[in-house]
Amino acid sequence: MTLGRLARSRIARLGLAGWILGLGAVLAAAPASLAANPVTLTTPYPAIEVAPGARVSLTVSIRTANAGRVDLALSDVPTDWTATIRGGGFLVNGVQSDGSEATEVTLDVSVPEGARSGVQRITLRATSDGSAATLAVDIRVTPNAAGEVSLTTDFPELKGSSDASFTFNLTLSNDTPDDLTFGVVASGPPGWTVDAKVTSQAQAASAIVKAGDTTAIEVTAQAPEGAAAGVFPISVDATSGDRTARADLSVEITGSYKLTLTTPDGRLSANASAGSKTDLSLVIQNTGTADVQDVKLSATAPTGWEVTFEPETVTVPAQGDAQVTAHLTPSGDAIAGDYVTTFRASSDVANANAEMRVTIETSLLWGVVGVGLIALVLAGLWWTFRRYGRR
Repeated sequence: MTLGRLARSRIARLGLAGWILGLGAVLAAAPASLAANPVTLTTPYPAIEVAPGARVSLTVSIRTANAGRVDLALSDVPTDWTATIRGGGFLVNGVQSDGSEATEVTLDVSVPEGARSGVQRITLRATSDGSAATLAVDIRVTPNAAGEVSLTTDFPELKGSSDASFTFNLTLSNDTPDDLTFGVVASGPPGWTVDAKVTSQAQAASAIVKAGDTTAIEVTAQAPEGAAAGVFPISVDATSGDRTARADLSVEITGSYKLTLTTPDGRLSANASAGSKTDLSLVIQNTGTADVQDVKLSATAPTGWEVTFEPETVTVPAQGDAQVTAHLTPSGDAIAGDYVTTFRASSDVANANAEMRVTIETSLLWGVVGVGLIALVLAGLWWTFRRYGRR
């Protein structure tokens, strides 16, 4: 064998050995590659800010390339903090992934009341068939992150008479990170009837308000009968645990208004003659605690009758009265009998009415005419008997 042929043979043997070694390395690596199952962990909010004493719930999505089991573990949990993984209503340490859809678990973290300000990092680790992934969650503790609850209204002050019903519409806001159950209570001055309820839940004085959400509160207030004029406070408190929201409202009572319509002697009857004007005196009384302005007089009378008033509009003082003269003219063809005329006193705040019986009497002229006719008949009979009675 020549020297060149020997060199070529040795080189060939070395190449074959290298190829065999490379193939062995590939074959050795193949089971590990086939066994690996890449896993990923994600959450929409990996860095949050909370107040001491808060409870945090974060949704974590777990994905794998192939179906298989994924083991879960937590680390770096601060002392006195509590961190758990939940899924399907259980505390879990692992999940089964189908390799296509994400599997979701909840990371619950309870921050103690005495937690110091600063950032704490909690690490969630997932392993599956030799593949691993970690998710770091940063929780910053800040006292001001607790948020607040509030009660607001566009109209905190209402005004009206003592017999009016006052309704306030309020908004209860929960700007905290937690869902809260609120009880609502309203109170007013002694003798007042005050009630509060959650508008979205009929007859309910409590409601669950989700974090960052609002609900409507309706408060009604009714003053006692005859309440004097003045400004009266109404308070509303919404409470959930140690959280309280308060709204201070007020009602201005302008007074009470109550009118009655009658005559000076209290009699609601009168006599009149057909076609002749009759003056009737009316009295408007105000038993309320405030003046009644611009009281207008009107009447509903039988067809063809005329009624005017002097004056047509009056002001009736509180605990006082005003007198008005009604000029009543029955129609000229009204026959004798009783008729009803309704008188009214009307204003923006109070009204009153009275029905009066009006008796139409026969005119004196017609009585004289009747007497004259009877006299003429009697005279005619006397003359007839006197002249023809002897025949």
